Amino acid sequence: MPDDQDNRLLTQAAAGDTQAFRTLFEQHSAALFRLAYHLTGAIDAAEDVVQDCFLRLVRHPGRYDPRRGSLRQYLYGMVRNLVRQRWQAEGRLLALEDILLDDDPADAPLDTALQAEVSDAVQSAIAALPALQREAIVLFEFEGLSLEEVAAAAGCDAGTVKSRLYRARERLRRTLAPYGKGVSQ
Repeated sequence: MPDDQDNRLLTQAAAGDTQAFRTLFEQHSAALFRLAYHLTGAIDAAEDVVQDCFLRLVRHPGRYDPRRGSLRQYLYGMVRNLVRQRWQAEGRLLALEDILLDDDPADAPLDTALQAEVSDAVQSAIAALPALQREAIVLFEFEGLSLEEVAAAAGCDAGTVKSRLYRARERLRRTLAPYGKGVSQ
Protein backbone atom coordinates (compact mmCIF):
# COMPACT_ATOMS: atom_id res chain seq x y z
CA MET A 1 0.00 0.00 0.00
CA PRO A 2 1.59 3.31 -1.10
CA ASP A 3 0.38 5.30 1.92
CA ASP A 4 1.97 2.83 4.34
CA GLN A 5 5.19 2.94 2.34
CA ASP A 6 5.15 6.75 2.34
CA ASN A 7 4.59 6.82 6.11
CA ARG A 8 7.46 4.38 6.67
CA LEU A 9 9.78 6.33 4.36
CA LEU A 10 8.86 9.62 6.04
CA THR A 11 9.66 8.19 9.47
CA GLN A 12 13.00 6.89 8.21
CA ALA A 13 13.84 10.15 6.40
CA ALA A 14 13.04 12.21 9.50
CA ALA A 15 15.44 9.97 11.43
CA GLY A 16 18.21 10.83 8.96
CA ASP A 17 17.93 8.02 6.41
CA THR A 18 19.07 9.73 3.20
CA GLN A 19 17.97 6.84 0.98
CA ALA A 20 14.42 7.05 2.38
CA PHE A 21 14.43 10.81 1.73
CA ARG A 22 15.72 10.26 -1.80
CA THR A 23 12.97 7.69 -2.45
CA LEU A 24 10.25 10.04 -1.18
CA PHE A 25 11.68 12.85 -3.27
CA GLU A 26 11.81 10.70 -6.41
CA GLN A 27 8.23 9.50 -5.90
CA HIS A 28 6.66 12.91 -5.38
CA SER A 29 8.90 15.69 -6.69
CA ALA A 30 7.82 15.61 -10.34
CA ALA A 31 4.12 16.05 -9.52
CA LEU A 32 4.91 18.76 -6.97
CA PHE A 33 7.16 20.55 -9.44
CA ARG A 34 4.40 20.52 -12.09
CA LEU A 35 1.95 22.06 -9.65
CA ALA A 36 4.44 24.66 -8.42
CA TYR A 37 5.41 25.52 -11.99
CA HIS A 38 1.79 25.86 -13.11
CA LEU A 39 1.10 28.15 -10.18
CA THR A 40 4.27 30.27 -10.37
CA GLY A 41 5.13 30.17 -14.06
CA ALA A 42 8.84 30.06 -13.28
CA ILE A 43 11.18 27.10 -13.17
CA ASP A 44 13.45 28.54 -10.49
CA ALA A 45 10.50 29.48 -8.26
CA ALA A 46 8.99 26.00 -8.70
CA GLU A 47 12.30 24.34 -7.82
CA ASP A 48 12.62 26.52 -4.71
CA VAL A 49 9.08 25.70 -3.62
CA VAL A 50 9.60 21.95 -4.04
CA GLN A 51 12.91 22.06 -2.18
CA ASP A 52 11.35 24.07 0.66
CA CYS A 53 8.41 21.66 0.74
CA PHE A 54 10.64 18.61 1.25
CA LEU A 55 12.85 20.34 3.79
CA ARG A 56 9.81 21.31 5.85
CA LEU A 57 8.40 17.80 5.55
CA VAL A 58 11.56 16.17 6.91
CA ARG A 59 12.13 18.80 9.60
CA HIS A 60 8.53 18.60 10.85
CA PRO A 61 7.19 15.15 9.91
CA GLY A 62 4.67 15.23 12.77
CA ARG A 63 2.66 17.91 10.98
CA TYR A 64 1.54 15.31 8.47
CA ASP A 65 -1.50 13.39 9.72
CA PRO A 66 -2.20 10.28 7.59
CA ARG A 67 -5.80 10.20 8.86
CA ARG A 68 -6.49 13.44 6.97
CA GLY A 69 -5.29 12.20 3.58
CA SER A 70 -2.37 10.80 1.65
CA LEU A 71 1.14 12.21 1.83
CA ARG A 72 0.78 13.41 -1.78
CA GLN A 73 -2.34 15.41 -0.83
CA TYR A 74 -0.50 16.91 2.12
CA LEU A 75 2.45 17.83 -0.11
CA TYR A 76 0.13 19.43 -2.69
CA GLY A 77 -1.37 21.53 0.10
CA MET A 78 2.10 22.49 1.29
CA VAL A 79 3.16 23.52 -2.23
CA ARG A 80 -0.01 25.55 -2.57
CA ASN A 81 0.68 27.35 0.70
CA LEU A 82 4.34 27.97 -0.13
CA VAL A 83 3.36 29.49 -3.48
CA ARG A 84 0.81 31.73 -1.74
CA GLN A 85 3.53 32.85 0.67
CA ARG A 86 5.72 33.75 -2.31
CA TRP A 87 2.85 35.70 -3.86
CA GLN A 88 2.34 37.61 -0.63
CA ALA A 89 6.05 38.32 -0.22
CA GLU A 90 6.24 39.62 -3.79
CA GLY A 91 3.01 41.56 -3.47
CA ARG A 92 1.63 40.19 -6.74
CA LEU A 93 0.35 37.08 -8.46
CA LEU A 94 2.78 35.35 -10.76
CA ALA A 95 1.88 34.41 -14.33
CA LEU A 96 0.82 30.85 -15.08
CA GLU A 97 2.75 29.62 -18.09
CA ASP A 98 3.35 26.50 -20.11
CA ILE A 99 -0.20 25.11 -20.09
CA LEU A 100 -0.62 23.53 -23.50
CA LEU A 101 -3.64 22.02 -25.17
CA ASP A 102 -3.73 18.24 -25.15
CA ASP A 103 -3.33 16.91 -28.65
CA ASP A 104 -6.14 14.64 -29.77
CA PRO A 105 -5.00 12.33 -32.58
CA ALA A 106 -8.60 12.18 -33.87
CA ASP A 107 -8.56 15.93 -34.56
CA ALA A 108 -7.40 17.27 -37.88
CA PRO A 109 -3.89 18.70 -37.55
CA LEU A 110 -3.71 22.44 -36.99
CA ASP A 111 -1.09 24.53 -38.70
CA THR A 112 1.72 25.70 -36.42
CA ALA A 113 0.64 29.34 -36.27
CA LEU A 114 -2.94 28.54 -35.28
CA GLN A 115 -1.79 25.99 -32.71
CA ALA A 116 0.56 28.54 -31.15
CA GLU A 117 -2.22 31.16 -31.07
CA VAL A 118 -4.65 28.79 -29.37
CA SER A 119 -1.99 27.65 -26.91
CA ASP A 120 -1.21 31.27 -26.02
CA ALA A 121 -4.92 32.01 -25.60
CA VAL A 122 -5.35 29.05 -23.23
CA GLN A 123 -2.29 30.07 -21.22
CA SER A 124 -3.57 33.63 -20.94
CA ALA A 125 -7.09 32.53 -20.03
CA ILE A 126 -5.86 30.22 -17.27
CA ALA A 127 -3.44 32.87 -15.99
CA ALA A 128 -6.33 35.36 -15.83
CA LEU A 129 -8.39 33.11 -13.54
CA PRO A 130 -8.61 34.11 -9.89
CA ALA A 131 -5.96 32.25 -7.88
CA LEU A 132 -8.36 29.81 -6.15
CA GLN A 133 -10.05 28.88 -9.43
CA ARG A 134 -6.66 28.47 -11.13
CA GLU A 135 -5.48 26.16 -8.33
CA ALA A 136 -8.62 24.04 -8.63
CA ILE A 137 -8.28 23.73 -12.42
CA VAL A 138 -4.57 22.88 -12.28
CA LEU A 139 -4.99 20.26 -9.55
CA PHE A 140 -8.13 18.68 -11.01
CA GLU A 141 -7.55 18.89 -14.77
CA PHE A 142 -3.78 18.87 -15.13
CA GLU A 143 -2.69 16.86 -12.08
CA GLY A 144 -5.69 14.50 -12.23
CA LEU A 145 -6.65 14.72 -8.56
CA SER A 146 -10.16 13.78 -7.47
CA LEU A 147 -12.49 16.39 -5.98
CA GLU A 148 -11.74 15.06 -2.52
CA GLU A 149 -8.00 15.19 -3.11
CA VAL A 150 -8.20 18.77 -4.40
CA ALA A 151 -10.32 19.69 -1.38
CA ALA A 152 -7.77 18.17 0.99
CA ALA A 153 -4.90 19.98 -0.73
CA ALA A 154 -6.81 23.29 -0.79
CA GLY A 155 -8.06 22.99 2.78
CA CYS A 156 -11.75 23.25 1.89
CA ASP A 157 -14.68 20.92 1.21
CA ALA A 158 -15.48 19.18 -2.08
CA GLY A 159 -18.51 21.43 -2.67
CA THR A 160 -16.26 24.48 -2.63
CA VAL A 161 -13.93 22.82 -5.14
CA LYS A 162 -16.91 21.99 -7.40
CA SER A 163 -17.99 25.62 -7.26
CA ARG A 164 -14.50 26.87 -8.10
CA LEU A 165 -14.20 24.42 -10.99
CA TYR A 166 -17.61 25.42 -12.34
CA ARG A 167 -16.79 29.14 -12.22
CA ALA A 168 -13.34 28.56 -13.74
CA ARG A 169 -14.72 26.43 -16.57
CA GLU A 170 -17.45 28.97 -17.33
CA ARG A 171 -14.92 31.78 -17.45
CA LEU A 172 -12.60 29.72 -19.67
CA ARG A 173 -15.52 28.74 -21.92
CA ARG A 174 -16.49 32.41 -22.42
CA THR A 175 -12.91 33.56 -22.91
CA LEU A 176 -12.01 30.81 -25.35
CA ALA A 177 -15.32 30.75 -27.28
CA PRO A 178 -13.81 32.47 -30.33
CA TYR A 179 -11.49 29.49 -30.81
CA GLY A 180 -14.30 27.08 -31.56
CA LYS A 181 -16.05 24.06 -30.15
CA GLY A 182 -12.86 22.00 -29.58
CA VAL A 183 -11.66 24.38 -26.88
CA SER A 184 -14.97 25.09 -25.18
CA GLN A 185 -16.06 21.50 -24.53
